[in-house]
Amino acid sequence: MTLTNQNIEQLLPLCKSGNQQAQMEVYNRYYKAMYNTSFRIVKNSFEAEDIMQDSFLTAFTKLDTLKEMKTFGAWLKRIVINNSIHHYKKSGQYEDVRLDDVIYKVEDSDTDSNETYDFNHVKANQVLETMNELKDNYRMSLTLHLIEGYDYDEICDIMNITSANCRTMISRAKNSLRKKLVTITY
Repeated sequence: MTLTNQNIEQLLPLCKSGNQQAQMEVYNRYYKAMYNTSFRIVKNSFEAEDIMQDSFLTAFTKLDTLKEMKTFGAWLKRIVINNSIHHYKKSGQYEDVRLDDVIYKVEDSDTDSNETYDFNHVKANQVLETMNELKDNYRMSLTLHLIEGYDYDEICDIMNITSANCRTMISRAKNSLRKKLVTITY
């Protein structure tokens, strides 16, 4: 049986033993998704590529710490996200935001809270492009929540923020995204 026909639970023990073909097969199965995850955080293709490759090296060297082989993809994604955020913070592009700066203020809202807008005709690419225009902490929190599927507690751990700050930031980010989408679609 060739390596391409094996499932991940069969490949990972081979990777643990240092089989480079098995490692390459695992890499080929996951690299696009891991690159995209990193790119959404660092917003630089070369850095995302480096982070993704470093994350694979970390994963292959620490496979012994993985308890459930079935969760390899989620475990690898967590490594990529942690490495991406660490790199992003280290590069100096990240700014801590005080809770007071994030709390929703009624006077900041220029739309009526009862106003509804039909977003059904908005394309996914428009949403992703508009998300890239958001402040970095908004973009990062929305990416983790809406795209990567992390819950609030996990985002708090990843971004090293309080639960109240996380919920408020995501709420503010959603409002900001809505406002930007409304102006684009008119």
